[in-house]
Amino acid sequence: MAVNDNEPRTLDCGKTVEELSAYLAAGRTPSDPRIETCPECLNALQGLARVSQLFQDLITQDVADLPAPPANWFQDIMTNIHREVRAGRSLPLPHPDTRVDLSVTEGAVLALIRTVGDTVPGLLIGTSHLEGNVEEPGAPVDVSVTASVLWNHPIPDAAHTLRALISDALATHTALNITAINITIEDLHRETTDSDKET
Repeated sequence: MAVNDNEPRTLDCGKTVEELSAYLAAGRTPSDPRIETCPECLNALQGLARVSQLFQDLITQDVADLPAPPANWFQDIMTNIHREVRAGRSLPLPHPDTRVDLSVTEGAVLALIRTVGDTVPGLLIGTSHLEGNVEEPGAPVDVSVTASVLWNHPIPDAAHTLRALISDALATHTALNITAINITIEDLHRETTDSDKET
């Protein structure tokens, strides 16, 4: 679903990505209990913090050895985070008692994928999608993920590690019938060095 960049991007809880970005920039002070106790807001804050740090690294260092990121690079990731933290479709979870109806939201699963990606050294998740009828138990589902990898970091290793971690996480926390996990490395980014921080 397209998001109009000129309109506030509102989460299901009522907060906007812009409000959360400002809250993060203020150091999360004064503490807002409505944000700090909201799973959607906390997922968004985690993604915003990671992207904000990388963005600051890129604009404070000499990146002559790398092509400049596209003008809409940061905006695209912000939009993706907004999309991910929205509830989306309901993914059923099995339970031995047929009277119990359990499910997990698509947004929670996409946030899980981003969180897993944050544990891979040198890798930053761009987008993630669940392709297939996730609301039908047993239906085949493909996972598609784009990412950026640290300059000079082995891309095959990062992709292999990410694929394995996503597979384990989805097997543990969902009942999805995952038939493929497609990883596309779209960008490279450079690590900030001590000399970069001093200049």
